[in-house]
Amino acid sequence: MSGLREKHRADRDRRIIEAAAVLFRQSGYEGAKIETIAAEAEVSVGTIYNYYRNKGDILVAIVSMEVNEVLNAGRGVVAMPPTNVADAIDTLIGIYIDHSLIYLSKAMWRQAMATSTQQPDSPFGKTYAALDRGLTDQTCELVERLRALGLVRQEVDVRAAGEIVFNNMNMMFTEFVKDEAMPIAMLRAAIRRQNTILVGAIKA
Repeated sequence: MSGLREKHRADRDRRIIEAAAVLFRQSGYEGAKIETIAAEAEVSVGTIYNYYRNKGDILVAIVSMEVNEVLNAGRGVVAMPPTNVADAIDTLIGIYIDHSLIYLSKAMWRQAMATSTQQPDSPFGKTYAALDRGLTDQTCELVERLRALGLVRQEVDVRAAGEIVFNNMNMMFTEFVKDEAMPIAMLRAAIRRQNTILVGAIKA
């Protein structure tokens, strides 16, 4: 019985998050109303407040859903990476970038980034930072896996190399969300060009 209740709870939560993602895109973060989210999710306003304290909590839940999905997809790359270092890194980064606009618009990303910067010690800020750490860790795991396969030189500091890859991607992604006109293909090409230097320095 408790399992059924948990399933219903998870279903309601998913409906709330998906409805909010659509409305944030359509009306903007500020313009979307909790009442409208509740109506679209087919739940009561009270139910939303049982799950979330405010719209900021809903936004970070959308970010969490997005990041957790790419982390799940990234595990497959880490487990069985392409046998070329550049291709392996590009494949993982591609998962992160290509998935980024499925649930969130650029405007939503800007709101999330601004909130996490302005309120770093808030639950939102801490959750956002933890998600970034998860992506950083996975990038480092990929470099470590490539070293174990003999594709990266043994003396390479895999943690530092992974952090450089992720931090550069993160910086470029910030530029991407600031520019409404920039397409994903341009972002991918810029990151790929920059990673060429690092790959040349670490590959066996």
